[in-house]
Amino acid sequence: MSNAFPTPAAAPTVSVVIPTYNEAANLPHVFALLPDVHEVVLVDGRSVDGTVETALALRPDVKVVLQNRRGKGNAMACGFAAATGDVVVMLDADGSADPREIPAFVQALVDGAHFAKGTRFAAGGGSSDITRLRRAGNAGLNLAANVLFGTRYSDLCYGYNAFWRDCLPALDLDASGDAVDAKHWGDGFEIETIINTRIAKAGLTITEVPSYEFERIHGESNLNTFRDGFRVLRALLTERLRPAAPVQVPARRPLAGAAVVEVSLPHVVVLPDVPTDVPTGAAPAVAG
Repeated sequence: MSNAFPTPAAAPTVSVVIPTYNEAANLPHVFALLPDVHEVVLVDGRSVDGTVETALALRPDVKVVLQNRRGKGNAMACGFAAATGDVVVMLDADGSADPREIPAFVQALVDGAHFAKGTRFAAGGGSSDITRLRRAGNAGLNLAANVLFGTRYSDLCYGYNAFWRDCLPALDLDASGDAVDAKHWGDGFEIETIINTRIAKAGLTITEVPSYEFERIHGESNLNTFRDGFRVLRALLTERLRPAAPVQVPARRPLAGAAVVEVSLPHVVVLPDVPTDVPTGAAPAVAG
């Protein structure tokens, strides 16, 4: 992959990567609020509630990829490998993250950042979902990250982020391998910490973007405060000792004439029949 960043005369193309596991009930809400983007990459962990079929019915142009392992981290790696836009946006499927904020993330990148980091704890952000215990844990882990990596993050454990796709070599994520019912290190919720620390170690420019987190609409979260908190702490210590990926990413400059304009919502249609044979891992298939 080239390390040269795109310099489009207009707004950059955007790929939205959405990891899913039994999120069929939430997808109508999430898809209805998506702006008009280049592509939506849905990475499914072998849902049994018709998530893939629902996605294809709502949006026939959705690109569907099946994970080759388990966990959110593996889903992200597979989705990133399938994305083709200039910009990659990480978006949860449970309705907690607002897709209407995507233009603000893209604008931060257009204005010169490599990485746009969502934060609930800046003016304009907030959360109706985070508990006091999780808030306290996040604050402690956030402080540890800033001390260990020299960052100024205000919200380490928030997964709504965006970056230029040519930053992927710095993330050094692995989506290869045959389909197995297993989870490797980095395949879980620690993926957000791994991405945040590797971006910092690569010396990339980071801009925080205020974001509001809503409660999950349907279903129950797979997060476990203590288990996943320890995984995040382990990720911080592991990444502190791990050398940065041997890549160089060019400095970003604001893109002339690339201001992000107001977006329109896509037309939503329902198909009577949808295909269900989709590929595994990083090799994507375009549906519809």
